Amino acid sequence: MKRPLLLLIASLLTPMLIFAQEAPGGWDQRINEAVQPITDAVAGTVFYAVQLGESASTAMPLVIIMLLTAATIFTIYFRFVQFRRFKLAIDTVRGKYSDPNEEGEVSHFQALTAALSGTVGLGNIAGVAIAISLGGPGATFWMILAGLLGMASKFTECTLGVKYRDVGPDGTVYGGPMYYLTKGLAEKGMPGFGKFLAVFFAIMCIGGSFGGGNMFQANQAAQQFNDMIGATSGSAGLAFGVFMAFLVAVVIIGGIKRIGSVTEKVVPFMCGIYVLAALVIIFAHPTEIPHAFSLIIEGAFSPEGVAGGLVGVLVQGFRRAAFSNEAGVGSAAIAHSAVRTENPASEGVVALLEPFIDTVVVCTMTAMVIIITGFYVNPSGTMSGVDLTSQAFGSIIPWFPYVLTVAVVLFAFSTMLSWSYYGLQSWMFLFGRNKVADYTYKILFCIFVILGSAASLTAVTDFSDAMIFAMAIPNLTGLLILMPKVRDEIKKYVKKIETGEIETVK
Repeated sequence: MKRPLLLLIASLLTPMLIFAQEAPGGWDQRINEAVQPITDAVAGTVFYAVQLGESASTAMPLVIIMLLTAATIFTIYFRFVQFRRFKLAIDTVRGKYSDPNEEGEVSHFQALTAALSGTVGLGNIAGVAIAISLGGPGATFWMILAGLLGMASKFTECTLGVKYRDVGPDGTVYGGPMYYLTKGLAEKGMPGFGKFLAVFFAIMCIGGSFGGGNMFQANQAAQQFNDMIGATSGSAGLAFGVFMAFLVAVVIIGGIKRIGSVTEKVVPFMCGIYVLAALVIIFAHPTEIPHAFSLIIEGAFSPEGVAGGLVGVLVQGFRRAAFSNEAGVGSAAIAHSAVRTENPASEGVVALLEPFIDTVVVCTMTAMVIIITGFYVNPSGTMSGVDLTSQAFGSIIPWFPYVLTVAVVLFAFSTMLSWSYYGLQSWMFLFGRNKVADYTYKILFCIFVILGSAASLTAVTDFSDAMIFAMAIPNLTGLLILMPKVRDEIKKYVKKIETGEIETVK
């Protein structure tokens, strides 16, 4: 069935390419104009901002406040689990307590890399630069703090993801917020409410997978690639999109097992090369390191901040951390639920490593490079996002912009893989677990890769970003209600290890 699917995708893409060639620069503009009113309404609701200061940059989206508040509640309720169980998380992810015969589809490490591939991406490169350019070096401190708090959110949602997952007769796992909202709230005597939240989450997740998890990634990767080779024609974007769509199709046809086998190689490689380059720059300027840290601490608490004082710096750091690690959004619980384990909390502790790697490590590396090289001042005032990061790295390593292009493409590719799985799980929750639903979604996903690479669909991607964060509303509601279930699971897991019921793998 795999070869016919590839042929079908190819046959659908051909007329799209012809259409795009006949209407360069026109069709995407018409789509933007049609979607813009809907985008304004949805984004305006999801990202409704609370003004925390006099400056416009001190407006904090309400959904970000919700995510941070919930993360703080989880941190206190689980008694700082992200710190107390950090070593247990390391031991679990390296397979110390793993049994390959347990139910599930992927290992702890594969589940972690699959989820990481959905969060480690352009937010770590471009988002950090935006935070620093608006909030100064002090934004880094609040970004790290938000990442540490987000670890507790990931622990909570991913524990529930495993606890309430479904496993089909063929061993295929179906999990995520759709299932713990439905089954978990039914146990609490709220079946109707749980079903409503699950359906709402699934619809938002599908929309987010096509836009923010697909088209935006493909678009940014195509732009970076075209800039590197000096291409200006629309056909270059189309060619890049076809190539990316083919690669994505080859991987996602194999399901989460193949996605996990790919991401366990791609994610460590792309993170490693990026962090290594950052460390080369940082340790090439050892005398600047203390100064960089002093700028971060002073900027975090100084009333004379770059963007509206203390509140502005805090807002920029918290906002970018939330956009980067997606802790509390619920997406990662879908990937983590496929793990091979019979102890839900085992994957919860593994998942808490995700915001640590994504925000505390990778984002901090980006921030340190921008600060040490002096580009946080942004003297021209024209650079932002990935351009600022590229210039900062390139000022020390002249050839690094080429490496950054490879990193951006890999980040985008891995993000698309993970979000294809998130969207597919939500699609099958709504439309049934059958081959027709499976293939329909995968074909649509590959088509959207082409659209994202070949066009500038600003309104569509903005709309989809809003849908991704709209996922947090039903997810956080369920997490707060089901916290006691998570507490019971972590107690059981730790007790099994302490009593020797779970044997140590040497």
